[in-house]
Amino acid sequence: SVLIVLVGRPGSGKGTQGPVIAERLAVPYLSTGDVLRAQVAAGTDLGRRVSALINRGELVPDDLMVAVVAEALGDTGKDDGYVLDGFPRTLAQAQVMERSDSPLGAPDIAVHLALPDTAVHERLVRRAREDGRADDADPAVVDRRLRVYTDETEPLLDHYRRRGILVTVDGDQPPD
Repeated sequence: SVLIVLVGRPGSGKGTQGPVIAERLAVPYLSTGDVLRAQVAAGTDLGRRVSALINRGELVPDDLMVAVVAEALGDTGKDDGYVLDGFPRTLAQAQVMERSDSPLGAPDIAVHLALPDTAVHERLVRRAREDGRADDADPAVVDRRLRVYTDETEPLLDHYRRRGILVTVDGDQPPD
């Protein structure tokens, strides 16, 4: 089994490429954004806790995200493989994930979908229009999400580069 994490700015193609990669490798695909949005839509306790954070473009706290991912994967985990989209988002999450007692396991490959800011904005405007994603519709929220990505998520690239598992792909091309 292979453990893959997808890293990239909002709109970089994680949600497009993740299911394709997972199907090709016959492993589960998990989008933490989809899981969180489903919880919000269902009005669960978790949904209420994260709704305000998502609407402001902020990250869900690390301990809560680890629990969400472990629960969403259920009985599958490091023994069965996976493709994770949207987790880990911080160095702290990656470190928790890589502990020997983690049900998630350390990833084998981190795929970085690189995309310039101009393409990010174009894609998010289109996604807001086509999919009704409220977190993509407000330019101020999008700018905040990009700042959060730069501050919180980009350090993961160096972490995975040092581990020798980072693969960078040009995300500014057609999906195929």
